[in-house]
Amino acid sequence: MAKMRSKADLPQKPCAACGRPFSWRKKWARDWDNVRYCSDACRTGAYSRAREKGAS
Repeated sequence: MAKMRSKADLPQKPCAACGRPFSWRKKWARDWDNVRYCSDACRTGAYSRAREKGAS
């Protein structure tokens, strides 16, 4: 049986759009080096547009 890992043991990196740290996910296993964004909202720019709108 495979041993369970805690979330704290998984690799993390900061999101390129919002800067928040996000953890490794199994679906990113093959492509972890190329993953840059924590969510689809950050990837499409919706997060940055919302921040700009709120700051004005």
